[in-house]
Amino acid sequence: MNFRFDRKVVILSGLALLFVLCIVLFKVSLSLRKERDSLKAQQKEMLLLVNDYASLKYAVDIVEGKKSLSQVQGIVQAVDEVFRSMGLNQKVKSVKSTGTREQKYASEEEAEISVEKVSMNEMVNIFYRVENAPMILSVRKASIRTSFDNPSLLNITMTIGLIKPK
Repeated sequence: MNFRFDRKVVILSGLALLFVLCIVLFKVSLSLRKERDSLKAQQKEMLLLVNDYASLKYAVDIVEGKKSLSQVQGIVQAVDEVFRSMGLNQKVKSVKSTGTREQKYASEEEAEISVEKVSMNEMVNIFYRVENAPMILSVRKASIRTSFDNPSLLNITMTIGLIKPK
């Protein structure tokens, strides 16, 4: 009888041990599920950040590319380059430098440009060329009026800034 008692105790203790082991594994499984859900949420946030990072990197690379392409000495040369590429040199009436502003990482040289008797298409091309020039140019201000001689032509007065990194 002693042998049977020991056998029952061993079987019961084995079952109890198996039950405790199942409970422990269940709790571990629950904690792993919570951790997995937390990691999935972090992964979604990271994917959003990756897209934002990629778009910002693309924009920075474009500006960096423009910075390395430009070999202009000043705003007058930059304006001349932009208008010469379109064949509109004769329509530029004046280019007046308005000064230079020093900033932490760059200097910005501004000029006021007066262009007379351009068509609407030429005006759009001017703004497109300024935006896509191989240097960092920005239009600060633009004033567009119809020409006195021919109302279908436009007179443009704009302030353009050339940003040169230090």
